[in-house]
Amino acid sequence: MPNETLARRYATAVFQLAQEAGKIDTVQGNLHDVVRVLDADQNVRKFFRSPVVDRKEKEAIVAQVFSTLDPIALHTVLLLIRKRRENMIEEIVTQFDVLERAARGARPLRIASARELSKGELDAIVARLSTAFKTTFDVDQTVDPALIGGVRIILGDVQADGTVAGRLDDIARLLSTN
Repeated sequence: MPNETLARRYATAVFQLAQEAGKIDTVQGNLHDVVRVLDADQNVRKFFRSPVVDRKEKEAIVAQVFSTLDPIALHTVLLLIRKRRENMIEEIVTQFDVLERAARGARPLRIASARELSKGELDAIVARLSTAFKTTFDVDQTVDPALIGGVRIILGDVQADGTVAGRLDDIARLLSTN
């Protein structure tokens, strides 16, 4: 696993540059585009991460392929190549997202349910949590039929499990201890 602390340093530097230029959304989108391109093709990923490919050659090819990127995002990718830190791109993007979310004052919120929640149901849950915690959230909704019914809410390290599967697990634990 790449060094999270080092990735955070790179992400902080890139975020500050993007913030000063007023291009946070553009740079963030460009960095996500780079990661998507690398994830889309195994050969591209191997080329990008390969330590045996000449750095100058790799820089030239990457600069040509990603020439439409914002200069901040492009130079970030090229710097990673020069410093032989290509394998850190995903973690840097993750850390950039954390910084962007913090700058907006938002927190991540994961909501899992047995079925797809309607927009009204989801909005009602998020509105109650926003009022209770006095913050905004970036919501990630997932569907897991194994939950049987109900909703599981994960906010940072705190989990509220209101699912049928969670209740059945609680009952099974209670019965096994007696």
